[in-house]
Amino acid sequence: MNKADAYSRYDIQTDPTENIVKVPSRFRVKVKRAKLLKLVVKEVFETKGNMAVAMSRPCMYGVFGRPVGGMAPVHEKCVGCLRCTVEHPDMVTVVRNPARRPMQDSFITPDIVDTILYEAHSGHAPVRGAGYRGKFGGAGWDGMWLDMSEIVRPTRDGIHGREFVSTEVDIGYRPRYLTLDKGGKPVGDKPRVFSLMIPFIFEATPSATANRVMVESAKQLHTLAAVPAREVVRQGLADRHTVPLITNEEIDTLDSLGSPRLVEMAGWDPDLFSKLAELLPGSLVGVRVPAETNPVPLAEAGVPVIHLLADHHGRAGDRFILELIRAAHGHLVEAGLREQVTLLGSGGMVMAEHMPKAIVCGLDAVGIDTAAWVALNASANGACIDRANPNVTFPLGMTLDWGVKRIRNLTAAWRDQLLEILGAMGLREVRRLRGEVGRCMFQTELEDEAFGGIEGYVSRT
Repeated sequence: MNKADAYSRYDIQTDPTENIVKVPSRFRVKVKRAKLLKLVVKEVFETKGNMAVAMSRPCMYGVFGRPVGGMAPVHEKCVGCLRCTVEHPDMVTVVRNPARRPMQDSFITPDIVDTILYEAHSGHAPVRGAGYRGKFGGAGWDGMWLDMSEIVRPTRDGIHGREFVSTEVDIGYRPRYLTLDKGGKPVGDKPRVFSLMIPFIFEATPSATANRVMVESAKQLHTLAAVPAREVVRQGLADRHTVPLITNEEIDTLDSLGSPRLVEMAGWDPDLFSKLAELLPGSLVGVRVPAETNPVPLAEAGVPVIHLLADHHGRAGDRFILELIRAAHGHLVEAGLREQVTLLGSGGMVMAEHMPKAIVCGLDAVGIDTAAWVALNASANGACIDRANPNVTFPLGMTLDWGVKRIRNLTAAWRDQLLEILGAMGLREVRRLRGEVGRCMFQTELEDEAFGGIEGYVSRT
């Protein structure tokens, strides 16, 4: 075996990387200092000078760990356990930090931002010793539950390296069947497929520096990064890991794009599709369409990669992307075309759990946008919804090396969480997860089944 062909297990190296923008603490701890001094003096007197007891701090996280204790609380260490307020309700108050309000968005909440920043800093999945304190149901992705029963399926142990679980996915076109000649060689339509080592790609950003970060990250992680065609030419980003986004106005850039494995059209245009297929014979030509689009006509027209787009809150029209992915996947299955095309989707996927949920609903891979931007310490100037005007600002101190480390850490954390889910389901590869709705439950469907016959119940489906 040649050295170049030697097998190596896919692994993502992480490197703890700090934020370059100070993130406001979750809580502010307010202490009445006069009462605190009186309490200390009283306890020194009652304990006959036992300073260890008199100066003990009611916080195991170190909020009062400075030499002056409660006179200068360390707000960044407060987790909101409220032990201090229980022990000293007349002296200590814990409130939400008003400085975090600019981070508030109806979809990307400060808690989600905290999770992403932890993943981008450490490269590890967040673990909370107190257990999950969020919702167990709700709208959007919260209304879908993954079924990881160990009773009917043996578990796998891929996250610790004792058993390999593949996260590799295929992108491209596969004919419905192969035709062989008398010599056993395939004739006619042949598969045109390449593989990615992780089931997501990076979306284009409104920042030139961030686009360079995404392309370099895609190279190191063996995936793809989407960039507008003119930006590809202007920054010299042409590469096998770059996906140029092309419109009719950018057709003149083709000579400078090299030989990308995939190009995507910004909207369906039959003439442009034919022209691109002719001018870029070595590239797959995909199309980006609104998520509510029926993909069957596109698949019948020969489009190998169909990319469904929702806004940054995961909505297209009046529906959430979860429902639209299920509908698109179902249309392709009914038409007998699902195995011939690759189905991608972007919008509203900001947590690690959203990726396997989207794949269960029918996607082959997902597009990551706002989650990666948060990892790069971008800040929203209001609600971040519209794709044409995302309304975000990236930090001035961002460098290529720092940004790639942050994206690599985020990817490692998300992949580890995907491996946990696949292992709990007993799956050896993520490809088998696609469209496996038997491995999940939907809250609205369960409510209909449980309460459908009860007078006064109103279905949400």
